[in-house]
Amino acid sequence: MNFRRRIRTEPMGFQIIPIIDVILLLLIFFVSTWTYAQWETELNITVPTAKEVTKSRRMPGEIIINVNKDGEVVLNKKNLTDLELRSVLVRIAKQFPDQPVIVRGDEATQYKAIIRVLDACRQADIWNVAFATKPPEQPAPATTPAVR
Repeated sequence: MNFRRRIRTEPMGFQIIPIIDVILLLLIFFVSTWTYAQWETELNITVPTAKEVTKSRRMPGEIIINVNKDGEVVLNKKNLTDLELRSVLVRIAKQFPDQPVIVRGDEATQYKAIIRVLDACRQADIWNVAFATKPPEQPAPATTPAVR
């Protein structure tokens, strides 16, 4: 004897809630990584330490010019010659007259490589130039023995 009735299941419709969840998570992921990708930094560049550091507020759209220890200029992950750098800066200066530029030079870079970048900025009529440094390391607090 079969006491169970035949169970009829209704076909499931299109489930939209899980799709919305996945799309929302992807959106959050891409927005958060895009924020970090705005501020390009070359990882193999060690900027020098400065005793007096003024932490400035980062602005979206600022140009970061990296100069590695061999004197090569890197902008947007591309190695540029002096002429290419100047032409890029001229185009940017025409569109955005007060464009800020940050120069990140490796601490082992020769001074003449930094001057070449400054000359290119001056020829492009860019006057808002800053240099990236890192703050001095704070000494570890001295530990005192506990007295009982």
